[in-house]
Amino acid sequence: MRPLLFAVLLGAVSVFGFAPFEWFPLPVIALAILFWLWSQAGSPWRAAGLGFAYGLGFFLVGVSWVYVSLHDVGGMDAPLATIATLLFCAYLALFPALAGYLYCRLASADFLRNTLLLAGLWMLTEWLRGWLFSGFPWLALGYAQTPPSPLAGHAAVIGVYGIGFLVALIAALAALDWRRKAGWAVIVALLASGNLLRNMDWTQPAGKPLQVSLLQGNIAQSLKWEPSLLLLSIDTYTRLAQQHPAALTVLPETAIPLFFDQLPRETLTALTQQGDLLLGMAVQHRDGGYVNGALAIAKDAVLPAPTIQSYAKRHLVPFGEFVPPGFSWFFDLVHIPMSNFSAGPAGQPPLAIAGQQIAPNICYEDLFGEELLAALPQATLLINLSNTAWFGDSLAQPQHLQIARMRALETGRMMLRATNTGITAAIAPDGRVLGRLPPFTAGALRIEAQGFAGSTPYARWGNALALLLAIGAVLPAFLAAYRRRSR
Repeated sequence: MRPLLFAVLLGAVSVFGFAPFEWFPLPVIALAILFWLWSQAGSPWRAAGLGFAYGLGFFLVGVSWVYVSLHDVGGMDAPLATIATLLFCAYLALFPALAGYLYCRLASADFLRNTLLLAGLWMLTEWLRGWLFSGFPWLALGYAQTPPSPLAGHAAVIGVYGIGFLVALIAALAALDWRRKAGWAVIVALLASGNLLRNMDWTQPAGKPLQVSLLQGNIAQSLKWEPSLLLLSIDTYTRLAQQHPAALTVLPETAIPLFFDQLPRETLTALTQQGDLLLGMAVQHRDGGYVNGALAIAKDAVLPAPTIQSYAKRHLVPFGEFVPPGFSWFFDLVHIPMSNFSAGPAGQPPLAIAGQQIAPNICYEDLFGEELLAALPQATLLINLSNTAWFGDSLAQPQHLQIARMRALETGRMMLRATNTGITAAIAPDGRVLGRLPPFTAGALRIEAQGFAGSTPYARWGNALALLLAIGAVLPAFLAAYRRRSR
């Protein structure tokens, strides 16, 4: 029992490597200890139990905001919200459990083979977690390695999963035999090469800088969908837009709780008096369905039929934005307005506005780095529109900002975030936060944004390089196990 409790503690401690704490060496150290425990486990099921315990501690602390979303904001009864959060975290803990089980089944006396096996299994199970059942890649290990971590430089080449592979490789080298000089030489080389790669200019400025005003209305979720308080949203965003004029004004996801065709024309005119507009809003189809949209509208939208470009959110949140088959009963327990969106098509082009080619992504979509690449290299600027009121005052706010920083590193482009309650921010292509608004305040962040052209290696190949690394790392162990069984 003691090793299991220790593994739970290791998982919980790892969360402090992520935002807002960002003690980035902690997850590496905790993972090295977990790997050592696996090497001493003696049986695959013991290793799986240790992996599950680690995952349970990690996710119960790291995604504790799920309870906030379900209970505090969604209105689910506390006991049910607690059970749902526990079950969700237990599901996520199955992935490190799987890595532990497979390692113990495939491990041999070969140090190099075991080291590569640990790194490859860890990355592949993280990637699987980010894909299976529409995916939940939150807290992938690489996210803890945003600047100032030396490993951040590898993001433009192998992305967040590839950085997770390097973290696991470093942990494995330390866990299996920390006295080997060759192992420490590899660790130093990985850190040094990361620092060198951070100085690479993968992309180049495109077009002139433009003034952007990112609006944060701070409308509580409990108030936002009250019909009698509709004017609160309209007045708040209209006032902020007029007080903070810019060439491009950006409103967050579903900023005004109406369908776009219900938006009063005078409101649209007021929002576009000073410059172009990127507006997060639900858009209704003729057949009665609706999408979670981002609409680009040119300045002075007072014409009888203003030119509008739109983007429809592709990657919807299960239980939040669509009903998985057989789960309609779930929505009797929570109160989620507009919870059955239609998904937008793949391959949507960037929106040409304010002299830039803008690739919008809405809320949860920026977790899926490879999916954002469809708009590249044409897109010069990434903009995320989020209604983060669903997360309350929780770890999700700074964690989501850290995820956005990784997207900027991977693509070599600025990432701008306009959120309802925070954290509204502007991020440079090197992952630095150039400016941010305090959460849970109404305001506007005016920033000079620069578009970028060109492609990073990650923008060209996505997760393919990281997957090849991981598959190549585990293949020798699988082949050796196959040969042993064939004898």
